[in-house]
Amino acid sequence: MDYTCADFRVEMILLSLRRQLHLDHLNEQEKNDILLKIKQLEKEMGLE
Repeated sequence: MDYTCADFRVEMILLSLRRQLHLDHLNEQEKNDILLKIKQLEKEMGLE
């Protein structure tokens, strides 16, 4: 399987979202939105 720029991009987005979860100023809705995005990306990548 080839590793493409698109694969790298999605991994960096996923990493960024995971980092955002640890920010102190997020409210519950923002955290839930980020978690939903993470789950969607993981599903697209086949990590679920």
